[in-house]
Amino acid sequence: MTDATRYIVATDGACKGNPGPTGWAWVGEDGHWAAGSIPSGTNNIGELTGLLKAIEDHADVANLVVQADSKYAIDTYTKWMDGHRRRGWKTSTGAPTKNVDILEQLIAARDARRAAGLPDVELEHVRGHSGHVLNAWADERAVRASEHAAKGTASAWSSLGAQDRIDVSSRPKNGR
Repeated sequence: MTDATRYIVATDGACKGNPGPTGWAWVGEDGHWAAGSIPSGTNNIGELTGLLKAIEDHADVANLVVQADSKYAIDTYTKWMDGHRRRGWKTSTGAPTKNVDILEQLIAARDARRAAGLPDVELEHVRGHSGHVLNAWADERAVRASEHAAKGTASAWSSLGAQDRIDVSSRPKNGR
């Protein structure tokens, strides 16, 4: 697969506290983005939700590449979620699996891609807060969403709707 045939999206999650007000986001290489706030959650919920929304919002993109700084989100999607389901939503140690509702949605999104004849999403790990431009934008959007969540409101915003695209040719002002 060449870079010209791939569409790259970075995802991130943020949480004020952990648990606490949570945000999630994805930012595409063309400046499209989405973000949302969850009044009470964890960083892992934000990370998994960002991944889920990126996949759902790009359901018709054949060669979708998702870049994430969360090894947890990547490993959950690529290695663990099917095993958890096979074991009746238990981990390999027998403990109850966390975030089952999101995992079920991730499995459904993956299976819908397969049913449509699309290849599986390719996941790539990127180092967070290391100057990676798309990751910096996803972080900026997720942090802003978690700040909104602190007001007690669940919301979502997207450039696929009423919001403008962002200029991803450079990092955001607060980009790390």
